[in-house]
Amino acid sequence: MQNLDRYTPYALGALRIVAALIFIEHGTQKLFAFPAAPEGGLPPAWSQLWIGAWIELVGGALIALGLFTRPAAFIASGTMAVAYWMFHAPASFYPVLNGGDAAILYCFVFLLLVFAGPGAFSVDGAMKKKA
Repeated sequence: MQNLDRYTPYALGALRIVAALIFIEHGTQKLFAFPAAPEGGLPPAWSQLWIGAWIELVGGALIALGLFTRPAAFIASGTMAVAYWMFHAPASFYPVLNGGDAAILYCFVFLLLVFAGPGAFSVDGAMKKKA
């Protein structure tokens, strides 16, 4: 089992890519009604939800590529903390009841990337090797 440590960068890279791709989907739903419109309809331009959707889309794309991973993940993590405390927590103390499970998980997955870096399969890593 100790030999699994050598695969950590690959597991971290896979986590980064999968989490970011699903994060992007939340942004495309709110901005373009794809793959389906959100329950409350599309948010108005320049509203807090609309700005958050752009962070999900652009930040998610940067994180998926592993480009500017740490700053993009920092912003995404903070966005999810705000989303949880402003939109989910007021409905109930319990995340399973307030629908905030995903926001909490995204917040901490992205926070991990801030400190651990992008892992394997990243533009950041490729640029670092060239330098």
